[in-house]
Amino acid sequence: MTESETTSNLKTIKDQEQEDTRTKSQPLIPGLPNEIAELCLLRLPYPYHALFRSVSSSWNKTITNPRFLLSKQSLSISSPYLFVFAFNKSTARIQWQSLDLTSNRWFVLPPMPNSFTKISSPHALSCASIPRHGKLYVLGGGDFNRSVVVYTALTNRWSFASPMMSPRTYFNAGNINGKIMAVGGSVDGFGEATTAVESYDPENDTWTALTKVPMVLAKYDSAVIGKTMCVTEGWAWPFMFPPTGQVYDSEEDTWREMSGGMKEGWTGVSVVIRDKLFVISEHGDFPMKVYSSDDDTWSYVSGEKLPREVMRRPFAVTGADDRVFVVAGGLNVAEGIVSEGQNGEFSVKWRMMVSSPKASSQFSPAYCHLIYV
Repeated sequence: MTESETTSNLKTIKDQEQEDTRTKSQPLIPGLPNEIAELCLLRLPYPYHALFRSVSSSWNKTITNPRFLLSKQSLSISSPYLFVFAFNKSTARIQWQSLDLTSNRWFVLPPMPNSFTKISSPHALSCASIPRHGKLYVLGGGDFNRSVVVYTALTNRWSFASPMMSPRTYFNAGNINGKIMAVGGSVDGFGEATTAVESYDPENDTWTALTKVPMVLAKYDSAVIGKTMCVTEGWAWPFMFPPTGQVYDSEEDTWREMSGGMKEGWTGVSVVIRDKLFVISEHGDFPMKVYSSDDDTWSYVSGEKLPREVMRRPFAVTGADDRVFVVAGGLNVAEGIVSEGQNGEFSVKWRMMVSSPKASSQFSPAYCHLIYV
């Protein structure tokens, strides 16, 4: 390192130290101890964080610190928001937006990087999330189908992560124990399939190759149950071939064929509630079913039916605890409360949360995730 470079680095360090000292000496809220002021900031609603960060450098530094979200979670004041990736078939426009589940207000997220707006279909991408970290991951778009972008709710910004090892499109993704999985898909979207599987570690921003899936699977649906990831090709028109599926064991890094009952009855979009696999069927009056691994069977969930008159396909589904959220065409949203009786049978009670705003009436959901902010 040259003398001039050393001098420049020392000046940068000194400037940063001066900025840190100035920020620390600047009260968050004049007249209040910083500990009390931070408790006030913790209760500011997420969609306005970008505005609040512009108040002062001390507010910006506090709100964007990862410890800020951890503090909200430890105090049980982080709130779930429903994030929806939607597209307009007529205009090919795509956008992310979030729904405040308390006020039922929609907020449009900043657009993803330009390379992600040139995709042929939103389903060419795949999405995963780490809900308690307040992060969304969009994989497979951009240059050579290897790009990965991350949305951080606290900063309301997108950033690039390390690209995947293998190019892929129309594939499955999921979160197992805080690691993002990418499974199979097509190399270029024109027929050349891949069985490659890899895992992303957000802590060190690296991808690791895993055991390949034993067979090529067309994209239909997948679900993470505990430490396993189930990937199904599903029933597809015109029902000329029986469904296929594979199950990945993250502890053993092995794949096994999906059981007959599970793959035969997987006839819709899935959601995992309390480690139980449910599907919203895409046929008839959209009944809800639950899978039992004990006897490899599906049972219909009793109670109310999904409000068919306002909920039209396609569906995107997510959930947590006892709550299921279904986003339908036009971005109508229904919430289901799932309960288990003493006999082990499940029932659901539905309610319409919000009807689509006029500006979203032509949008359809591709993915949805529940994120805590």
